[in-house]
Amino acid sequence: MNTTETINKMKEMKLLGMKTMFEELRSSSMGDSLTHEEYIAHLVDSEWDSQYNKSIARLKAQASFRYPAILEEIECNTKRNIEQNALIRLGRCDWIQKGENILVSGATGTGKSFLACALGHQACLQKKKVKYLNCMKLFSYLKLAKADGTYFKTMSRLQKQDLLILDDFGLKPFTADSRLMLLELLEDRYAKKSTIIASQIPVTMWFDIIGDKTIADAICDRFIHNAEKIELKGGSMRKYKKNNSGRKLPPVN
Repeated sequence: MNTTETINKMKEMKLLGMKTMFEELRSSSMGDSLTHEEYIAHLVDSEWDSQYNKSIARLKAQASFRYPAILEEIECNTKRNIEQNALIRLGRCDWIQKGENILVSGATGTGKSFLACALGHQACLQKKKVKYLNCMKLFSYLKLAKADGTYFKTMSRLQKQDLLILDDFGLKPFTADSRLMLLELLEDRYAKKSTIIASQIPVTMWFDIIGDKTIADAICDRFIHNAEKIELKGGSMRKYKKNNSGRKLPPVN
């Protein structure tokens, strides 16, 4: 057997995980003690891990998260109104399988965006397609898409996301176009795909922010009634993390 040729074929087929393990086994005595089945298993496992890691890295890059957050960094306690068991349950992502939504609310700095990004990261680990978007930038983006003729293509791409994260919801009053765009987005995703909305605006004020009672009612009907609500409380987490920069936060599992 021509080993160099075998390695070159692995490179050509982009089996880089398998190639790395093959070279490691050949350069150590470990490979000598393995059966044929064990040897092949090591090669396959290494390639599987390599492709899985590339897939996850690609999904996270495409998601464009605001923060590189993970669930293990979320501080769970009664003061923040978030329980560890609830976070572990959400981390299983069963709600995404069911096309359910999550509303994360709370005052400025309580960690809404961080939590939303952590849940999105967890979804990526389960090979879900995720997209993080700031609401104001989203509507500007869709307005430009309407102008250059790519609106339907852009909306179709958003509809295909297993999880859509809409952050900073309601910081500016909605225009006629933006509320219709949001309604279209939520209508097409209802009970099929999941959406996280993070907002410091209480739900009781959504009608005023959206601006049209009929459309606001339709938007709430397609999101609120199908959403688990997480209301974060306590002081600013930005200030807390600044004062505890050297302290490791407790894990969630």
